[in-house]
Amino acid sequence: MNSVGILIPIALFLGLSGLGAFFWAVRSGQYDDMDGAALRILNDEDPED
Repeated sequence: MNSVGILIPIALFLGLSGLGAFFWAVRSGQYDDMDGAALRILNDEDPED
């Protein structure tokens, strides 16, 4: 029973950290262009230097 008292706060902390990282990624624009990378690989042209 003592280990449950330790594991529950650790699980809550990790869950809230993951949720905070997700909201940070959304606010910083990480998910703005979901199709750009998928279509960029299909482009056969060499990049202009």
